[in-house]
Amino acid sequence: MDAPALKNIWEARRKIEPFIHRTPVLTCRAMDDMCGARLFFKCENFQKAGAFKIRGACNTVFSLDSKEAGRGVATHSSGNHAAALALAARWRGIKAFVVMPENTLAVKKKAVAGYGAEIIYCAPTLESREETLADLVKERQPTVIHPYNDHRIIAGQGTAALELCDDVKDLDMVITPVGGGGLLSGTALTVSELSPKTVIMAAEPEQADDAFRSLQAGRIIPSVNPRTIADGLRTSLGELTFPIIQRYVREIITVPETDIIQAMRIIWERMKIIVEPSAAVTLGALTARRSDINGKRIGVILSGGNVDLDDLPWKAERSTF
Repeated sequence: MDAPALKNIWEARRKIEPFIHRTPVLTCRAMDDMCGARLFFKCENFQKAGAFKIRGACNTVFSLDSKEAGRGVATHSSGNHAAALALAARWRGIKAFVVMPENTLAVKKKAVAGYGAEIIYCAPTLESREETLADLVKERQPTVIHPYNDHRIIAGQGTAALELCDDVKDLDMVITPVGGGGLLSGTALTVSELSPKTVIMAAEPEQADDAFRSLQAGRIIPSVNPRTIADGLRTSLGELTFPIIQRYVREIITVPETDIIQAMRIIWERMKIIVEPSAAVTLGALTARRSDINGKRIGVILSGGNVDLDDLPWKAERSTF
């Protein structure tokens, strides 16, 4: 199947519009001064279920035929996709099953359960997630909705960039986080069509740099037990997302853990908004590249804001990620 086109992203926007928030684009003079550029933050931390993931999940769930929907839906996810799928399933009135790693943040576990999904826990590895999901599918026969390796998911995630391009013109660059690549590939497809001169970039943790290495090698290099505070970016690229990223993304910038935490804290302090580490990685990348972005207009997608307030990463007593 061919990758989604702009028309598919527009269709996704019409489908999900009754359910999701059109999130704001915020600016901050302190951030501009820090980076030497004009930054426009697309705030998906204000989105339903606390992250951009509801866009793709909603588009996919409402694209299912009645037979597929009737079996319920299932996925594996560290949190944000799980919550999004659970909420989208509740909106459609169907069952949701979610395989989650045991070390998922408590706030994300609580959200998934609160939206009515049945949670099945597994070891915190991709292999365990996939094996547990396979066992669930064999037993219960639900329709599997992959967190990112699905064209309907990619099209739904692209709607965030569609709104950003509506609200802010003449961007020199757009940057997103990258984990599995759903948000990045959807953004790349959208921006490359609507603003061809805009450079598309991504950021990921230095300790979960599989996307960076994959782009360098020209093939998917899976992530193996990454240890990063940015829990939403621990997944590997998918066979559907990778070719889009190869074609449209200029560069992936890796960010050390300390810089991710510092960027997260700065956003909290200066913008007075809550973002999770996976969202803050973008600012960490930009501050490291100040000389390259001087004077540019940059769209920054803040991917989510689901944070365990009892376990903030800058607490002095926290020594491991």
